[in-house]
Amino acid sequence: MIVNPLREKGIHIGREFAAFLFDMDGTILTSIAVAERIWTDWAVRHGLDVAAFLPTIHGVRAFDTIARLGLPGVDPLAEAELITRAEIDLVDGIDAIPGAAALLASLPADRWAVVTSAPRALALRRIAAAGLPVPPMLVAGEDVANGKPAPDCYLLAAARLGVAAADCLVFEDAPAGVEAAEAAGASVVIITACSPHRPTDRHPSVATFDALRVELNGGGRLPLTLV
Repeated sequence: MIVNPLREKGIHIGREFAAFLFDMDGTILTSIAVAERIWTDWAVRHGLDVAAFLPTIHGVRAFDTIARLGLPGVDPLAEAELITRAEIDLVDGIDAIPGAAALLASLPADRWAVVTSAPRALALRRIAAAGLPVPPMLVAGEDVANGKPAPDCYLLAAARLGVAAADCLVFEDAPAGVEAAEAAGASVVIITACSPHRPTDRHPSVATFDALRVELNGGGRLPLTLV
């Protein structure tokens, strides 16, 4: 008998959820190379070890990334705004993760949200560049007091959808996002298309969305099934 590798990984197949929450960068679209190009230039200007610094930028807000460095004479808010403007201007190479557009388009509008550490303007710019549907609900970096890995963003998204975070399935790719989803009490699937080395073995993983399908059932729930 052939065992489907997704089922073997425990990818929540057959489970039913109230809503799906999607991280953006590295999860539904490929923006990591673009972001790292901009952040590399910034790190060089500030005399940082680029190789050590780049892994710290993923999944968290630009302000938090800069603030925790404690660089003398550097205004984290002003620098984050400069980074954001550069990222809005540079969208070459941003594409949808395979299967993401079809999956998002299949979901009822009141049952999913994009939850990102990026500012709203940048998120909408990247989503459009990737050709993905505009999310009916977007929780962006400026919508919460505490960014990932704090659970605030996922708790807010669930509350706005009118469901419990524990009844949501979160799709993530970065350690900070996984920690945020765990702290919110949600279930997690890790997308590895942009990050082949998944951040943890605590949750099932899948490369892309190609093999996943969701259809609202008679009870108004979202069961995750295989194509």
